[in-house]
Amino acid sequence: MKGSESLLATAVAAGVQVCFANPGTTEIPLVEAFDQVAGLRAVLALSEGVVTGAADGHARMTGAPAMTLLHLGPGFANGIANLHNARRARTPMINLIGEHASWHQSADAPLTSDIESLAGPVSGWVSRTTSAATAAAEFAEAHRATRQQRLPAALIAAADHMWAEGGEPAEVAAVPGPPAADDQQIAAIAKLLTSGRGRPALLLGGRALAPDGVRAAARIAATVGGEVFAERSPARIDRAPGIPPMRPIPYFPEDVLRVLDGFSHLVLVGARTPVSFFGYEGLPSFPVPDGIAVHTLADVEQDAVEALRALAEATGSAATELPVPEPPEVAVPDGALSAAGIAAAIVRTQPENAIVVNEGVSSGAAFPAIAAAAPPHSELTNTGGAIGMGMPVATGAAIACPDRPVINFQADGSAAYTLQALWTQAREQLDVTTVICANASYGILRAELRRAGIDRPGPAAADMTSLAEPTVDWTAAAKGFGVPATRATTGAELLEALRRAHAEPGPHLVEAVL
Repeated sequence: MKGSESLLATAVAAGVQVCFANPGTTEIPLVEAFDQVAGLRAVLALSEGVVTGAADGHARMTGAPAMTLLHLGPGFANGIANLHNARRARTPMINLIGEHASWHQSADAPLTSDIESLAGPVSGWVSRTTSAATAAAEFAEAHRATRQQRLPAALIAAADHMWAEGGEPAEVAAVPGPPAADDQQIAAIAKLLTSGRGRPALLLGGRALAPDGVRAAARIAATVGGEVFAERSPARIDRAPGIPPMRPIPYFPEDVLRVLDGFSHLVLVGARTPVSFFGYEGLPSFPVPDGIAVHTLADVEQDAVEALRALAEATGSAATELPVPEPPEVAVPDGALSAAGIAAAIVRTQPENAIVVNEGVSSGAAFPAIAAAAPPHSELTNTGGAIGMGMPVATGAAIACPDRPVINFQADGSAAYTLQALWTQAREQLDVTTVICANASYGILRAELRRAGIDRPGPAAADMTSLAEPTVDWTAAAKGFGVPATRATTGAELLEALRRAHAEPGPHLVEAVL
């Protein structure tokens, strides 16, 4: 058995279902091996940013690592932005990076690079194959690392280790669950919350945002007179009847300070202390009001849901009736489109159990503000701020959950980064409806100019925030990649376009002109 075949056989034994790929010459032994080893689906993408983003989306929905196949250091580098997001999402995935044959690496061929230095900042584990005989075991170690750390792992596979004979599938070890939170810490926070002194806020992130975690937190907050918040950009958040809605932490630091004003304690559950996305003059990096004491119930590594269950028991909250707030009213969008109108159209036409990938950027906050009125769904967001994740993550989510429709709420500026994902959606006939918020600008940069006191930007600044001249023809671009597309300029047109897209199989794109 070749090293490549033993590696893929081990991947199948580990439960890896999909490999998102953009291979090159050094990966040819692995490309061939996909026809020799059954059980691993290969999905081709036209750019590495689509490959890595799709693996992120797939793992966010399954909880299990997907795999990528990337061409040497430069190919991996093309996918780093979405690996940055995956690392922030704590997504398990295995990036298999092709490398020159071991005896050729010292020749400094044109595509030679320091792959470890590229992979390190976006990976929890990086290693190389050492032979055909050990390649499968080295893959098994990558799989163990990514499952245990919940961070991307990178295995650099030399071409001769893949084409040579002598490989044997390796045993895949079971991975233990997350460590438990400290019992004394749970007891101390329970005592604090039931003391009646001050008003607490619980900030949930990561694993804590699972439905059982949200329900336990809501019961605790109802019992002790506090409130539950969700971290600003969650990897995944599920909404349905019986899952209490939460306010998200806002984007701008002054808004975070305003929202948290009046609380005396901030309890972190699988989340970090809120941090400002950027450093703004006169505002703190950690926008937590003076006088709020910050406590950690469970860190990002620990079993946050079990910690919340234990805290609910300790505070006498386990049997508390869940609050059932009235869902927000969602008006029928009419006339010219706005971000709020696009979000309303999505909510009013959203199929049951949809997956909403939100990369609306300057338009993105409009959806979670009214999402509690939508049918049950999961929302995936941009965890790391590197734009261009929406279309790839939607692609991976659709492959992970073929029985669930996917809606990509997508800003036009970031869509241009990874538009090639539409080709994979068309090739795989994925049920993805992409809604482009077409304002022909980098709206978030215009907002930042205003925040900096630049109300009348000069011609150079105005030009660097404009996507006009020429304005992208999104419907033509989509059709060029094989995706049916239409344009909507009013609320009524958008509602009709979305209903039609949801009624037909396969991918669709709707350009919603703002």
